[in-house]
Amino acid sequence: MYKRAGELAEIVHNSKEIHIVTHIDADGIAAGAIALQTLKRLGKKHSIEFIKQLDEQVMNRLKNENHNLVWFTDLGSSISDNSQSINKIITDHHVCSDDVDFSYHLNPHLFNLDGADQISGAGVTYLVSKSINKKNKDLSFLAIIGACGDLQDRKNCKLIGKNQEILKDGKDAGVIQSKIDIRFFGRETRPVYKMLQYSNDPILPGLTGRESACISFLQDLGITMKDGDNWRKWVDLSKDERKIIISNIAQLLLAKGFGHKLTKRIIGEVYVLNNEVEGIELHDVKEFATLLNSTARYGKPDVGINVCLGDRNKWLGEARNLLRGHRQNLVEGLQFAKEEGIKKREFLQYFHAGSGIRDTIVGIVANMLLNSEEITSDLPMLGFADTENGDVKVSARGTQQLVERGLDLSKALKKVAAELNGVGGGHNIAAGATIPKGKEEEFIDILEKEIKNQLYSSDVL
Repeated sequence: MYKRAGELAEIVHNSKEIHIVTHIDADGIAAGAIALQTLKRLGKKHSIEFIKQLDEQVMNRLKNENHNLVWFTDLGSSISDNSQSINKIITDHHVCSDDVDFSYHLNPHLFNLDGADQISGAGVTYLVSKSINKKNKDLSFLAIIGACGDLQDRKNCKLIGKNQEILKDGKDAGVIQSKIDIRFFGRETRPVYKMLQYSNDPILPGLTGRESACISFLQDLGITMKDGDNWRKWVDLSKDERKIIISNIAQLLLAKGFGHKLTKRIIGEVYVLNNEVEGIELHDVKEFATLLNSTARYGKPDVGINVCLGDRNKWLGEARNLLRGHRQNLVEGLQFAKEEGIKKREFLQYFHAGSGIRDTIVGIVANMLLNSEEITSDLPMLGFADTENGDVKVSARGTQQLVERGLDLSKALKKVAAELNGVGGGHNIAAGATIPKGKEEEFIDILEKEIKNQLYSSDVL
């Protein structure tokens, strides 16, 4: 894998002009930022664009633009030998096509590694950057942001595989640190009761989604929730206060029959950036990733990329405005999906948002639904949303338990979408597709059969 990274680094060295093409999520922005900063330091002529999906139209346009080199980051795993007319390198972590040309792909799946949790798109892009110049180790924090943005720390409550090696580079460079702490989102920026209210991994029975119950829970524990006029956040609490809260959450989960394995998920490895101020969105890696998601997914990739590159004035201010809108859109999207109704089939569940939820965030809403208290988690969740060009975006999310039983949403969505003249792919636990409008029911029918085949062996059928 490192040999391939070195080979791609050599291609970059020998190219006069490089055009970066990257994805619109946190991993894609982080990957694009790594590539962009690497090229800046090399003094190479460069440009960058962000896309939702790599399709034939995009490939034809890139071919006609005749770039000296196109560097695909966090996408491009589907590019095969039939696109040799474009000079390219690809640093991606999604499941590859069967006929990829090894010479220009750096993808963990080609080296028997799982791109869902061992390394992200930003991670493999970082490996090329590091091969170009060891001094680029200081960009490792962006690779960790990309990994956590893709929830690669979720399965094991910490990063594993190549991500841990990249984390070590970051620690050596003095840009990042890890510590064991509560894993709930919002440790740095949310009042403690809000952090508990929105917790979903694991769901806290009687607390998740219930603001007043969370406030009462903390009051009963003797936790002072305000310092003057300001709500106290997790990072404001003393070690003893944190221990009391964690201990009582654990007791609550065990009393409700959640078991030790699930209860242990309360704590895990968390990551903070040494060069950022504690208590803001950029200090905690997962919150930084959410900030990035709020930019490119709303057509403002320049905002996210400039924050990654170090701007803490104009662009950060704009990112924070977008983040507020993003959070509101997620709340409204979640409510919209619930009001429209979750339809259940034997082997999957789904909702169709139409134009009620942006196609760029429907996957996030699907994941939030799957991890909410009132929705069953033993079926994959699909979300449909209309796109600007008249197609339909499909986002599918599963659970680790389903994956362990054989679920592979990437293979299923890719196969079914192709049958309907669409495109699909991703990871076993999270995948997406774009299909022609009007084909949704047919898509669900075929996909359900695929999921059934994956989850149950032939002797059961």
